[in-house]
Amino acid sequence: MSDYAVINPATGERLAEYPTFTDAQVEDAVASAKSAFDDWSRSSTVAERAALIRRVAELHRERRDELAAIIVREMGKPLSAALGEVDFAADITEYYADKADKIMSDTTLEIDGDGSAVIRRSALGPLLGIMPWNFPYYQVARFAAPNIVIGNTILLKHAQQCPESAAAMDAIYRDAGFPDGVYVNVYVTNEQAADIIADPRVQGVSVTGSERAGAAVAEVAGRNLKKVALELGGSDPFILLSTDDLDGAVQAAVDARLDNTGQSCNAAKRFIVHEDLYDGFLEKFTAAMSGAKVGDPFDDDTVLGPLSSLVAAERLAEQVDKAVAQGATLVTGGTRDGAFYEGTVLTGVTSDMDAYREEFFGPVGVVYKVTDEDEAVAVANDTPFGLGSYVFTTDAEQADRVAQKIDAGMVYVNLVLADEPALPFGGVKRSGTSREMGLLAADEFVNKKLIRIAPQA
Repeated sequence: MSDYAVINPATGERLAEYPTFTDAQVEDAVASAKSAFDDWSRSSTVAERAALIRRVAELHRERRDELAAIIVREMGKPLSAALGEVDFAADITEYYADKADKIMSDTTLEIDGDGSAVIRRSALGPLLGIMPWNFPYYQVARFAAPNIVIGNTILLKHAQQCPESAAAMDAIYRDAGFPDGVYVNVYVTNEQAADIIADPRVQGVSVTGSERAGAAVAEVAGRNLKKVALELGGSDPFILLSTDDLDGAVQAAVDARLDNTGQSCNAAKRFIVHEDLYDGFLEKFTAAMSGAKVGDPFDDDTVLGPLSSLVAAERLAEQVDKAVAQGATLVTGGTRDGAFYEGTVLTGVTSDMDAYREEFFGPVGVVYKVTDEDEAVAVANDTPFGLGSYVFTTDAEQADRVAQKIDAGMVYVNLVLADEPALPFGGVKRSGTSREMGLLAADEFVNKKLIRIAPQA
């Protein structure tokens, strides 16, 4: 039985299996990526690479319905969200086609002496991407597109529960007209992935996933002196200090918590509310969370599909049960039905509980009451994570002040779900070490070569 399998979390049915690569196939994949790099990174132009990447975006749009249905089956994403993910992946890919010239243009340096100096960007070589299951297309787009525009080649290991979407992405890059070896899908074990990282032909690795996965990859990369980019977990704070529209703030909070059935690293997970607004917020937030429809992810009105797997749902239920056992109050929810888990709200979580510093990867919101801005910031920062954050206030100066104080890679003020291709994504502390999306993503795996030229005689 292969480790790579499509198991519909809504039904538990095992729909398909994909064979794990043999060691010989792994060698062929790495050799193919290296051979392609040696040729096309030097012979292809930026314009040619951008045109192929643009075709990838077009194929996302042409195959939109097919691609969306795949990830509904694989990991239970509600259909509307799956369609939105395909659209966003296409937008990200197209962004890098549009910005290819800017990404690869020389940067002129001001120097004291005569002559000139520039920074010229060039590719590093084959890269390994280790991608998670929660956004099978979006994650690939933000890693592969900028690096292929640069001239790197890609080995892509997807999560073991997403082999069908992995195959669909492989087909898109092939059908877009890329030479063999520029984008190579690999169905490999963790041990084989470690061997790929250690291979001297591979120049870097990017992983999006859990802290445990990130630490394991970084350890191997460090031993082999490889560049590594880490995008890991988050327990993002949603700080509500003042509002003229409590219903709107509550809806933003719910949207930020329940996106992708709560399985998003940068979802709002901790709701830190000023005491003047706390009671009203908790009442409305609880009603909205408990009213979120749980059901068939193919139904148009489903808000919460199943979690990605039965194991994921069991793990979330254990976290909630432990929090209650340690003294937290279960305001609503807390019930699991197979891989389905209903919208859940906890209060009374204190710093001596495991739940205070854990990430709840599912539709669970923890609500805190604070007396002022300083306490809100203190609670927000009292976490090992530092990915995203959300600040809601009617005071523009306070918004700027709080945004500066928060230990996070991203701060969104008075809005949620506002990601776009031009905005860099990434965190600090145990949330990661790099940036994806935006122009910053194109600086992760690139040789920024100094060229210093003497003045002409």
